Amino acid sequence: MLVQALAAGLFSTGVSGCAALAQSGLGSRPSKLPPGQSIYRLVGTASVNGTPATLQTPVRPGDTVETGKDSELIFVIGEHSMILRSESRLVIEAQKKEAKSLLISGLRMLTGKILSVSRDTQFQVTTATANLGIRGTGWYAEADPELTYFCTCYGTTDAASIKDPDSKETVISAHHDRPLYITGKAARGANIRSAPFINHTDQELSLIEALVGRSPPFIFPKGDYTGPRRDY
Repeated sequence: MLVQALAAGLFSTGVSGCAALAQSGLGSRPSKLPPGQSIYRLVGTASVNGTPATLQTPVRPGDTVETGKDSELIFVIGEHSMILRSESRLVIEAQKKEAKSLLISGLRMLTGKILSVSRDTQFQVTTATANLGIRGTGWYAEADPELTYFCTCYGTTDAASIKDPDSKETVISAHHDRPLYITGKAARGANIRSAPFINHTDQELSLIEALVGRSPPFIFPKGDYTGPRRDY
């Protein structure tokens, strides 16, 4: 029981020992979050609109979410589910101005790393070097001021270099088929290039899909949501 709870990262959340074991489900499959709950797991430190986050903090369109060093935040907004890695800053843009709306028009990834899933919805992801049109997909991104890494885990995305209109590509992926690096400093038309598959796993995709009541569109038989990340 202790090993399972440690593998789930629960002792970094500030939850008491008994509560942590109850929350872990003793290794059971994660399920759809109840209405009104946004955050599934918080490891280390995070903030929403500059206020320190807890497991009870709501996350909505219009919010800015940040994570500290050696931290991770797993949360849900409507039909979107995300893992925000350490030292990341994410602006969640609202599609409607109503306070209770859960519709996202876009994500601005100012710095850091994010894994996200959504279905039957379209929105824009923007980094310092890339515009990414999301068409209801699973995807992973790493952003810094000079380079964006982007993997279409499954589904369809439109990738373009912000500084080079001739560098653009539509990716149709069944299972991590074409990860990309996107920059703005190469020769015209050459700011998108192939990249390796790094820093995210099918276990993580399965976990965040489960939090919105779905499964990934590929075969994943083990149901192992707490396994360590693999090196690719």
